[in-house]
Amino acid sequence: MSVSLRLKDSKVVEFQNISGTRIMNIHEYQAKQFLRDYGAPVLDGRIVLRAEEAKTAAGELDGPLWVIKAQIHAGGRGKGTFIEESAGKKGGVRLAESASDAAEQAQKMLGRTLVTKQTGPTGKQVGRVYIEEGCEIESEFYLAILIDRATSRIAFVASKDGGMDIEEVAAKTPERILSFAVDPASGLSGFHGRRIAFALGLKGKQIKECVKLVQTLFQLFTEKDCEMLEINPLILTKEGTLLCLDCKMGFDSNAMYRQPAVLAFHDETEEDPKELAASKFDLNYIALDGEIGCMVNGAGLAMATMDIIKLFGSEPANFLDVGGGATKEKVTEAFKIITSDKNVKGILVNIFGGIMRCDVIAEGVVEAVRNIGLKVPLVVRLEGTNVDSGKKIINDSELNVIAADNLSDAARKIVAAVKG
Repeated sequence: MSVSLRLKDSKVVEFQNISGTRIMNIHEYQAKQFLRDYGAPVLDGRIVLRAEEAKTAAGELDGPLWVIKAQIHAGGRGKGTFIEESAGKKGGVRLAESASDAAEQAQKMLGRTLVTKQTGPTGKQVGRVYIEEGCEIESEFYLAILIDRATSRIAFVASKDGGMDIEEVAAKTPERILSFAVDPASGLSGFHGRRIAFALGLKGKQIKECVKLVQTLFQLFTEKDCEMLEINPLILTKEGTLLCLDCKMGFDSNAMYRQPAVLAFHDETEEDPKELAASKFDLNYIALDGEIGCMVNGAGLAMATMDIIKLFGSEPANFLDVGGGATKEKVTEAFKIITSDKNVKGILVNIFGGIMRCDVIAEGVVEAVRNIGLKVPLVVRLEGTNVDSGKKIINDSELNVIAADNLSDAARKIVAAVKG
């Protein structure tokens, strides 16, 4: 999950969750390790991977309050529910007043399936639980750094309404959200932090703490190639100090070659198996909710293909870009990934051969169909380099493939085939 932000005159005019972007997410406890490394204020905690570790982990933390948090790549954990009754209490975030109770709650969460508004009805299996010290809360705030896609700048978002869905706050009470982008020419200054502190109603030494925290988070965001850094809630304790009580981080997957520390936190169990398989073959694959699988070369062509599928009355099941230098083996793997999706009722191959040759695509499609079979309609539209050779390979294969002359013709045919 990532968050897209669009500002106008320093006001939020668009604030929405966008799934399907190539963002690498990490768990809360990993994000807090980065915060700790950079000097941001966080509470002490222990990660639990196996049930037998829970008692020791909880015993290493001072009470009188413990917080037990399921670690999954999805928001809304506190309001989530476990599918299995054996998980006990509701919610993926729980409080305990003893180390033994904290250990018991952690053990009940591990291995169970947590369903939140962001996981969908199937939920996510909890393979890690974070046990953290508790604290008394005076006030809760929201603070995030995001990419403002309208201006291509780094932007801050802050609100007094911490602990709530920021999208809901933006929709119902946008005046309670402070948003502004940072000019890359002048960079971050102290007044940015003070502006946030005043918006949150902080006073005295809290203002200095806020300025320092804003500078710390901005440094972390830029140095680690973040796409999103969200502190929700940022709290003011009873003692009057600021603490990052929860944290979500997402990173630009294209920058991971220079971020070994981030890449080390990659949890493959949280990834869509098809997207994970695609990444190993250097394919750009994003699962969607429709019924027509799309194999294309180039992001622009992918967008046009998905748009025209919708125009003719259906929905795309994926975004799959084989790129400009795909081999026959990559195309074969791409085809396997598409057909592994049970929601796919038809496949549209739309290739414009520039660097990518049409005959290579054709060979990959033919080999994949022969290896795994073809149980759904397949429409192929080829144009460009070696197009005649590609069409000949398809025609000579004697496969049950529907040929198309152009994109409109291809979309019309695959939608008609799927709709019966």
